[in-house]
Amino acid sequence: MMFLCVSPNPAVDKRVLLDELKPGQIHRVRSARAHAGGKAAHVAMTLRTLGELPLWIGFVGGETGADLVSGLNQLGIRTQACPTQKKTRVNLEFIEDSGRVSEILEPGCPPTELEVIEFQKVCESAFAQGQKELTVIFSGSLPRGLGVGFYASLIKSANSFGCRTLLDTSGEPLHEALAACPQFVKPNRQEAEALLGQGIIDVSQGALAVQRLVSLGARSAAISLGQQGLLWCAGRGQPVYHGPAIVLQARSTVGCGDAVVAAFAYATTRGCTEEQTVKLATACAAANCLADSPGAARPADIENFRKQAQVNLLDESV
Repeated sequence: MMFLCVSPNPAVDKRVLLDELKPGQIHRVRSARAHAGGKAAHVAMTLRTLGELPLWIGFVGGETGADLVSGLNQLGIRTQACPTQKKTRVNLEFIEDSGRVSEILEPGCPPTELEVIEFQKVCESAFAQGQKELTVIFSGSLPRGLGVGFYASLIKSANSFGCRTLLDTSGEPLHEALAACPQFVKPNRQEAEALLGQGIIDVSQGALAVQRLVSLGARSAAISLGQQGLLWCAGRGQPVYHGPAIVLQARSTVGCGDAVVAAFAYATTRGCTEEQTVKLATACAAANCLADSPGAARPADIENFRKQAQVNLLDESV
């Protein structure tokens, strides 16, 4: 089985530890460490932890882009860089002693028309080579200059070769992509609320929302609800499964949704049952909360939390 992680808007993640973030003041931080990042990179890292050898494809530019590729390679993740004239962005994550986490996300620089064409060619070549053995995970926001139908077009192409397609994005790119029938989508609560135009206060409302995602075109869908856990509907007419969140003291929740996507990608190719799938996704999210950086969950933590994870089958009538 092969896994391809597609990253049109990658980043270098910099995690900063400090006592307290105070607007308008000078701060002397305790530590600042940079890591390969972006949502697709986090997915690839989690898949690597699960024992897979994913291929990462992304726009790469400047010294930050070179650092990103080097960091992924050091983790044993294969990369295929699509060069850009502009440098790869940097995302900042501030963790205060109180546990409060703040993120500052740079916008991705717009690639040129020729760079976009080359990116699409590289992806389609991978789709054609992998075909039914390839699981493709599209993750993250789109950089400026890419049309909202970018993911939809790539998903249609991958589907035409028989690839499995999973998507984690938001806004108009998610709305457009649903019509292309990805095998799996996973927005978080806020992203699902914005897409569907309805609030999700509790698990029951979340169950209705995840079924609506399936009715809009996704062949299966999950919604992450933070402390209320994870919901998954495996297909049209199927029941909704709920994985309660594991209670722990998190270092940061950044990258937890990406760990969930990686778990679903892995479970899909391994023929896991619904219960096994939700337990693994819940465990990967919990393990990511304890990691030194997003996507760097430890295998022992995943296995420990997998044994603790619970799954509830919700009333099929919801």
